Amino acid sequence: MKSFIKKGFLLFLILPFFYCNLNATHNRAGEITYVQISDLTYEITITTFTYTLSFADRKQLEVNWGDNSTSVAPRIDILLLPNFYKRNIYKIKHTFPGPGVYRIIVQDPNRNFGVKNIPNSVNVIFSISTTLIVNPAMGYNSTPVLLNPPYDKAALGYVFIHNPAAFDPDGDSLSYKLTVCTRDDGKPIENYTLPPATNYIRVDSISGDLIWDTPADTGIFNVAMEIQEWRNGVKIGIVVRDMQIEVYDTDNKPPLNGPLKDMCVEAGETVEFLVSATDEDEDKLNIIATSGIFTLSSCPAEFNVVDTIHGFASSLLQWTPCHEAVRSQPYDIIIKSEDNNEELQLVDIDNMQIKVLGPSPVLVNAIPEGKFIRLIWSEYGTDVIAGFSIYRREGPSTFNPDSCTAGIPPSTGFVKVGYIEGSSTITFTDTDNGQGLKFGKEYTYRIVAVYPNGTESKASNEITSTLVSGVPVITNVSIRNTGPVNGSVYVAWKKPDKLDTIPANGPYEYLIFRAQGVAGTDYQQVKSIITADLNDTVFIDTLLNTQTAGYLYRIELYNNAVGQRFMVGEPAYASSVFLDISPGDRKARFVINRNVPWINTRYDFFRLNEFTMQYDSIGTTNQLNFVDTGLENGKQYCYMVRSVGGYLTEDLPKNLINFSQKTCTVPVDNEPPCPPVINVTSQCDSLTNTVTWYIDDPVCFDDVAGYKIFYKMTYDETLELIATINDKNIFSYVHYPGEIVAGCYAVSAFDLIGNESEKSVMICVDSCNFYEIPNVFTPNGDDINDKLIAKTSGLVERIDLKIFNRNGLLVFRTEEPKINWDGTYKGRIVSPGVYFYQCDVYERRITGLELFHLSGFIHVITEEGAKIKTEEYR
Repeated sequence: MKSFIKKGFLLFLILPFFYCNLNATHNRAGEITYVQISDLTYEITITTFTYTLSFADRKQLEVNWGDNSTSVAPRIDILLLPNFYKRNIYKIKHTFPGPGVYRIIVQDPNRNFGVKNIPNSVNVIFSISTTLIVNPAMGYNSTPVLLNPPYDKAALGYVFIHNPAAFDPDGDSLSYKLTVCTRDDGKPIENYTLPPATNYIRVDSISGDLIWDTPADTGIFNVAMEIQEWRNGVKIGIVVRDMQIEVYDTDNKPPLNGPLKDMCVEAGETVEFLVSATDEDEDKLNIIATSGIFTLSSCPAEFNVVDTIHGFASSLLQWTPCHEAVRSQPYDIIIKSEDNNEELQLVDIDNMQIKVLGPSPVLVNAIPEGKFIRLIWSEYGTDVIAGFSIYRREGPSTFNPDSCTAGIPPSTGFVKVGYIEGSSTITFTDTDNGQGLKFGKEYTYRIVAVYPNGTESKASNEITSTLVSGVPVITNVSIRNTGPVNGSVYVAWKKPDKLDTIPANGPYEYLIFRAQGVAGTDYQQVKSIITADLNDTVFIDTLLNTQTAGYLYRIELYNNAVGQRFMVGEPAYASSVFLDISPGDRKARFVINRNVPWINTRYDFFRLNEFTMQYDSIGTTNQLNFVDTGLENGKQYCYMVRSVGGYLTEDLPKNLINFSQKTCTVPVDNEPPCPPVINVTSQCDSLTNTVTWYIDDPVCFDDVAGYKIFYKMTYDETLELIATINDKNIFSYVHYPGEIVAGCYAVSAFDLIGNESEKSVMICVDSCNFYEIPNVFTPNGDDINDKLIAKTSGLVERIDLKIFNRNGLLVFRTEEPKINWDGTYKGRIVSPGVYFYQCDVYERRITGLELFHLSGFIHVITEEGAKIKTEEYR
């Protein structure tokens, strides 16, 4: 009877306590997001997930705005979810006093009972926060929308992945990081620890994947993630998500998604691909796709089931993105497969990205008009864009954008020279800011369409033009004879017409000037031609050094009447074609230099045939560089080039042919081999690294005589030569770096003459992790396993170890790598049982001193009431 009374009394005591817990414990997860309404006004959305079996229920929540004011946000929506979850949505608007950084905090008693990584969670205030930056200069900003709910299930011993599926409606960049769950006033929870992992728990900063590899304990755990917004390289906001994960011990195996790949697509093109998943337990599967592309107001994507059988499911994603979907950031797509297992439903999550680009505009023509050039392009075909940006460079480029490149990178040499509004605009006149372009230069243009959000389309085709110096029009500056002193140049021009409209009725005088070099400025007059009918349009310039220099000519036309002498129109400029030649290993390299007012569309190369003594054609290019290969080192070869081109304007000359000087070179082995492609693997047990390499070009490999191996221990050091291998057919090297299996390696190749290639891409390997905390010890005074001593490689510089009892009480802390805990707390041996630890390990690695995290359990085995063995007792 006494026993019954005691038990009944105990039950009487427990019930009120349990009732109080139900009344106070309910918060599981949540976040705060916002939408900007005006310069200083924002609408805040608070989303919380609570425990439905709790009696606690908040119809409103207080918001601390970070500007010394608070408001009460009403609940506007409730959604009941499986597993005793309830989603609550609260909304409220607020106007901030001015620009600044504001941390918005919402808090509510209390967290739900039994969160294992939050000591005494039932009595810990639940709080969430968002950092808002009010800055009119950066434009309006709304936080990303988190499309994936902040709760999930995990299985003991299996890798767990969660992704918030953040979609930023403004197209801003996002990054992710783990942070600490918070309590009252947004402060970090004391003694909060990350959930225990067999290997690690971390967040991929780019994709947002929370990866837990692997859960080491069952139960409820909370983690917090920062979603950071970036615009033009500047952080503009932070959303903190507090989420809950329940870990189960189950025989069910999670499903497995099929492979996914990122892609790029132009507006108007259709994306269509199959997503699949399999399940080892032959469970039925459900595939869910989460992304902002399904919520677009224009052209949303579709995701429809194709097949679902036991152990396999597939769905089809279809999307034809419209111009409204074009933005600089790709769209993230989260694929989540969930099994319908009776014991426990598990998921697999993967992600991919689709980048939507605006199509390339089509440039039609670039027409010279005096000192200006007028561009014409085809209609773009949409009214969504804001206008067009115009880019220009001197001379043609080799820019060939791939399918994922938008805009025009600065590395191409193009510079933005103008912008014109209007989606239907098809023309732009380049005046060089009213200063006028320069005669004698080639101007190459590309344009891009610009969307209202600032995103540029793919680049247009390239079109080249040049100013036409109208009076006279030069047609030829061609080398007739090559020599150091007796060279000659053929100069010709088109007879001017319609001079009576100026009026310039003659007689006339041509003045011909010459400067050395195709871009020379030191002009000297070399000829004067007085003519009545303008028919003298040819001049042979002789006794020149055409072997080592090209020449630029300027021709001026004067009305030479008495009392009416004046220059007619603009001077004409044109240079000869000058060929720079340099020897290489079994090759000759060429650079074409010219400065002409017409467009050369082709360059034909000729090489002297030593048997016929004629110049034979060896190739054609439209670029300014050319290489003749397959030559014999030590033998002389001679060349010349013929340019073919013409003026773009209809009534001006076409099919203009001019020749360069004749020039010779002797190929020589002055080129290093190609750099090797390398790989490095570590053998931790033998403390060795094996470097392997290969040359991926057979022609390059023929030139190789041996290799040099370089090494450095850390990033901050300089690569040093550690070995030379004089055998081209050896492709590996074993290195013993010492007690630290870490370092960076590179390999170069050299030939028999001593030409050395550039170093390969540097490959780095890190130290092998070797720090182990025993999971059991017996502090009972028998001198056997009396202390907790870690196994370490000696690379560990320090640790931060915390050991907690089952109530969350910190019983031991140390920075000593060996630990050496004797099992005592406040002078007495702790009670036998299981203790939880969190340990930050600071280890010397390739990047210097690095931190990795360990967590787990320690079993203390000893007799109840055991005492410390003192020196006197010993």
